[in-house]
Amino acid sequence: MSLYALSDLHLSLNADKSMEVFYGWQHYVERLEANWKRLIRPEDTVVLAGDFSWSLKLESAEKDFAFLEALPGKKILLKGNHDYWWSTVTKIEKYWDEKHFDSLRILHNNCIVAENVAICGTRGWVYDGSGEFDQKVIARECGRLRTSLEAARKTELPIRVFLHYPPVYGSYVCEPILEILKEYGVRQIWYGHIHGAGRNQAPIEYDGIQMRLISCDCVNFTPIFIE
Repeated sequence: MSLYALSDLHLSLNADKSMEVFYGWQHYVERLEANWKRLIRPEDTVVLAGDFSWSLKLESAEKDFAFLEALPGKKILLKGNHDYWWSTVTKIEKYWDEKHFDSLRILHNNCIVAENVAICGTRGWVYDGSGEFDQKVIARECGRLRTSLEAARKTELPIRVFLHYPPVYGSYVCEPILEILKEYGVRQIWYGHIHGAGRNQAPIEYDGIQMRLISCDCVNFTPIFIE
């Protein structure tokens, strides 16, 4: 059993918002499917770190969920900035149960134990935090990250952390997120959100924390092996 991760699938199987209009995204669904099936076994787990579907509502993402369900392995989803379909955990899980999307799980205000590790995460935030709205969002995301890490600590298993937004990008540093990571002894994270030439400003290490960008187009639409 192995743990993999990937971010920013940006599926749009039920809507007309294909990522193929962007450089490097041609035939991305077919490439993703082929790479996934080449690597992932039914007993493996894949963490999807946000921006899974362009759909605006939960029900309109059905084809995207069905595509994911048909792929091998267990899948753990956390929220990205474009996941407008996201609702309450209760509503999402009820919908998945009704549609028999049995391989999907939600990472939100919790930790999930898989492959002998405690998987933690939250969306995070990327702005400079100077505005009142940004401060509220950062405080909320910090609370969710802390809740996830507290749950993980109780398992006494190794902790693996996934974010959608990078806590460091260019000159921006989200100190509140970083302080929580350091408090819980986290020394490696995986994140998405960044695309294209933006990868040139994507961090690989900051203040002793290793950071790995796993957005689809930055890793050749291939799930990244974690352990």
